[in-house]
Amino acid sequence: MIKGETKIAKLKLPKIGLGTMQGNSKKSKQGFIKGFEIGFRFLDTAQMYFNERVVGEAIKESGIPRDEFIVATKLFVNNLSPRKVFKSTERSLKRLGLETIDMLYIHWPFRFHKIGGDTLKAMSKLVDQGKIRSIAVSNFTPQHVDEAISICDKPIIANQVEMHPWLQQKELVAHHKKKGVYVVPYFPLMHGRFNDVPELVELGKKHNVSAAQISLAWLIKKGTVPIPKSVNPVHLKANWESQNIKLSSKDIKLIDSIEKEKRFLSPPLIAPKW
Repeated sequence: MIKGETKIAKLKLPKIGLGTMQGNSKKSKQGFIKGFEIGFRFLDTAQMYFNERVVGEAIKESGIPRDEFIVATKLFVNNLSPRKVFKSTERSLKRLGLETIDMLYIHWPFRFHKIGGDTLKAMSKLVDQGKIRSIAVSNFTPQHVDEAISICDKPIIANQVEMHPWLQQKELVAHHKKKGVYVVPYFPLMHGRFNDVPELVELGKKHNVSAAQISLAWLIKKGTVPIPKSVNPVHLKANWESQNIKLSSKDIKLIDSIEKEKRFLSPPLIAPKW
């Protein structure tokens, strides 16, 4: 049983996960294993990250039973036709060294209105075959999520989006709470810009923790599951411990009041109209 787990559509996510983007080296693998030792069990990778093999090796070499992990990966934007969904997922399974992927995301809603129905039908068949446990989406707007829910005969378990104190996603979080869809924030540490946020620095001093930990604690308090990326043992430990920070309602309101908005990632062609 994973600490702080919540149940949605038979898949339970912990309060915090481990991002692995750009982690494609021996150093990264050792960092992931250190993260597992600290307590991380929810792992996020993607076909686009070209590191599924490293993530899989880290799981195997850790000696931790497979059933303790929740492993998520994402379909590359060019792998959304049914044929490519099946083929690319088989390749992901082989690279990860796993028999089942716990969460398979559609990475971006690229061409979703044209082929999304076929993509989701193929993913549903993968669930029936036991190749994946659940279906998720990433970088979807609330409208995209509604469309996916209406099309798919399986639950949409999560939507992974950029979210942090400069991009609070208030409408999306409220919408997903009603729909029973997890929000999984990426860039929860704002590309390292957390010390540029006075409110985070102030609360960090108050609680004797870092501004980065305050950002994570705020996201967790919002009921989301942030996936900070690190292979540094000190940062991994600090990220893990952020789930134990007790923010008051006044603390939360202070961060909620931040008016600055900044999105760090919005690639042309594949990003939706936010």
